[in-house]
Amino acid sequence: MLDWLIVRGVFLIVLFFVSYYLRPFALEEWEAGLAGVVIGIAILIFEIRLSRASLKRLIGAAIGSILGIIGAYLMSLVLNQSIIPSNTLSFLQILVLLWMTYIGLVVGATKGDMLNLAALGGLFGGEKTSKRSQKILDTSVIIDGRIADICTTGFIDGTLVIPQFVLRELQQVADSPDPLKRNRGRRGLDILQKIQKMASVTVQIVDDDFSHIREVDIKLIELAKAYEAKIVTNDFNLNKVAQLQGVEVLNINELANSLKPIVLPGEIMRVFILKEGKEYNQGVAYLDDGTMVVVDNAKKMISKTIDISVTSVLQTTAGKMIFGKYDERFQQQKERTEQQVVNQ
Repeated sequence: MLDWLIVRGVFLIVLFFVSYYLRPFALEEWEAGLAGVVIGIAILIFEIRLSRASLKRLIGAAIGSILGIIGAYLMSLVLNQSIIPSNTLSFLQILVLLWMTYIGLVVGATKGDMLNLAALGGLFGGEKTSKRSQKILDTSVIIDGRIADICTTGFIDGTLVIPQFVLRELQQVADSPDPLKRNRGRRGLDILQKIQKMASVTVQIVDDDFSHIREVDIKLIELAKAYEAKIVTNDFNLNKVAQLQGVEVLNINELANSLKPIVLPGEIMRVFILKEGKEYNQGVAYLDDGTMVVVDNAKKMISKTIDISVTSVLQTTAGKMIFGKYDERFQQQKERTEQQVVNQ
């Protein structure tokens, strides 16, 4: 990043001195130098915006511009045969050239996504893979924290993209007067710092902002479209809206639910009864992944580890719930068997 800043700075300095000494448009020396710097800044802004476009769009824009120029040249030949006054004719020829070139550039860039560069092989083969490997993190998944553990395991590849507007939202949460929100925001910033230190993960902070859009979720969707990237989130509403607009989503909650162990009725489980259940004589336990286990006849076994028999499994929007039954006779028999094994 620093190298590019140096190159761009040298470019502006050179352009300043060239304009200063050559004095284009009959300007004064300092005026010419400042004009050179302004032109240089405009070129750099164009270069930065251009670098974010996909190779397919660049090729499409180039082909469209060339076709537009050719079309403008043919139309100019027709206009030369007319009896239009010379000044008007020159204006029309320049107007047609700009119009056709602009239309060709815009249409070519828009339709460039239809190009199949992978079929050409070589340098073009990795374009689609490079774009698709980018993943944009939203505020909720950063605060959640599990994304850092997933990155550690190596299941997330490619580049993690953090928009500046997400960082601003995190900062606002971290500065909230509400202690709970403030702690959540600070946790999110700590998680980002932890991810940045991982050697196996590439983190890219981008300045793209859609100033005409106020909602952060819509900004994330537009950014994902522009980068042809996926959104990593645990926000149910963002997940649905993004899918409706054709943006791929990686939902951390769905990943966690898919990794929960499959439990069948009749299986024996060992659980720690943590508290009393809502119904009569029930106890409640939790598995390591947070799955709630409701156990009948276990109220008196609170703060103890027992074996239960699974009776049913209920899938809810929040995840799975397991229902089981504690049989004291089975537990006593098992303890006697274990004691006999120890004595032998």
